[in-house]
Amino acid sequence: MTDLLSTLLADRDWLLADGATGTNLFDMGLMSGDAPEIWNETEQDKIRALYKGAVDAGSDIFLTNSFGANASRLKLHGAEGRVYELNKIAAELGREVADAAGRPIVVAGSVGPTGEILQPVGSLSHEDAVEMFYEQAIGLRDGGADVLWLETISAEEEFRAAAEAFARAGMPWCATMSFDTAGRTMMGVTSTAYVQMVDGLAHPPIAFGANCGTGASDLLRTVLGFSATGTTRPIIAKGNAGIPKYHDGHIHYDGTPELMGDYAALARACGATVIGGCCGTKPEHLEKMHAALSTREVGPRPSLEDIVAALGAFSSDSDGTGEDAAPERRTRRRRRA
Repeated sequence: MTDLLSTLLADRDWLLADGATGTNLFDMGLMSGDAPEIWNETEQDKIRALYKGAVDAGSDIFLTNSFGANASRLKLHGAEGRVYELNKIAAELGREVADAAGRPIVVAGSVGPTGEILQPVGSLSHEDAVEMFYEQAIGLRDGGADVLWLETISAEEEFRAAAEAFARAGMPWCATMSFDTAGRTMMGVTSTAYVQMVDGLAHPPIAFGANCGTGASDLLRTVLGFSATGTTRPIIAKGNAGIPKYHDGHIHYDGTPELMGDYAALARACGATVIGGCCGTKPEHLEKMHAALSTREVGPRPSLEDIVAALGAFSSDSDGTGEDAAPERRTRRRRRA
């Protein structure tokens, strides 16, 4: 059977994904340090509202509240034995919302990084990483997710482990890496190397791209890097709503809904087919993005100067492809906000 996402991609030249998870849940009362995935059990109406907010704003795809629902991350909250359960509930709640929408909506099972570093740099073995991703994948599958959605990945080793786990679970999937270190991921992957890795997988993703990172300008520069390779695989762009600012004890993103509308139109012109937001992106941003994608003609491929003029300056001079642009391999991880 053909999965729903592939069917929609065959019929449409753009799809709108969702926005942030953390930003919107914090607005609903989630406290810093809490595990959002526990809310799948304790605050189900709020999780339904998170999903419905994206659908009502025009999204064709939304990601489940399961980004950190793996054994390594849940262990920090004493819930490492609840991986399958919490992922299954996340997808079941998503299935409820999608099935009530009155139009085809893709429920994408969010899978974030393990929070550990794989061998040979770190201590997590490939086999253990595969098991960790597989446990999450089958919970999302059994809860009714249409596809799995690997996101905010920095290391090739972790990406390959997830691909193996998803193949074992028999699930179609999508993937986004995060390019936040002078045009590369924290672990040094370039846009070109990423495309080559994806094309070489035995069980490749339906669509691939970038999420999070720094600002929307940087993300679109990376998307241009993907499209420049000539790839025919659909490209995903999920940029942050501006740049994070610390104000009155909280992180705020300065991207207006109007700016995100411009970003969405530019993302399409850069070659992206699946377009959404990441940190700071709320339903009001998605509404403007949907309007832009629905009403504006596809423009010519923008230059870097066009992107800067519309969305602001890049955070670095390099797009990560130069020999002098390689960052040190680092070990921090973050949650999608």
